[in-house]
Amino acid sequence: MGPVLILLGPPGAGKGTQARMLEEDFGLVQLSTGDLLRAAVAAGTEAGKRARAVMEAGQLVSDDIVLAILKDRMAQPDVARGVILDGFPRTAGQAAALDRLLAEVGQKVTAAVSLEVDDEAMVARVSGRYTCAACGEGYHDEFKQPATAGVCDKCGGTAFKRRADDNAETVRERLTAYHAQTAPLIAHYDRLSVLERVPAMGSIDGIRARLADIVGRVSA
Repeated sequence: MGPVLILLGPPGAGKGTQARMLEEDFGLVQLSTGDLLRAAVAAGTEAGKRARAVMEAGQLVSDDIVLAILKDRMAQPDVARGVILDGFPRTAGQAAALDRLLAEVGQKVTAAVSLEVDDEAMVARVSGRYTCAACGEGYHDEFKQPATAGVCDKCGGTAFKRRADDNAETVRERLTAYHAQTAPLIAHYDRLSVLERVPAMGSIDGIRARLADIVGRVSA
């Protein structure tokens, strides 16, 4: 199996965008734990049945169930070129459990990429976002205004909306929570000598090139 990548980064750092590009550039498969859970429940797998029972009881799905679903998915042939893990691990305990699961199949995390952000710049980036209410085209107060003020470039719509949680105070709270949650993960992967730090405030293409360098290096 190819590389096992973990992308770490706060909301708005571009994890989703970069994961899609890694899929395009290297044939890696993005494994989102939320999507995997829903698929396993729908397919009625052994782990999926356990997950359904827990979810129907209104409880959180345990790490053991998530790991069982992840193990099933990583045994499928389409992930042979490598995977990007999205949404797991979130804690040092989950990271250690993932290490054990991978060791069982002769694999390990090949790179944990921390997309590093400047918090105040990130607040400005996220809190400035808005979209066309009609077609969903994205805009930004500072970086991407419509060519004609108040008119969507794509569909000509004149109504725009903002996500309620994209205000500066909420974004700061999300960043604080992210740093607190992720600090132990960064330390864990640093100890394993697989941590890669990538500045995430630059251009999308610049970040893409850095990630391509890392994947090329760990895949060699």
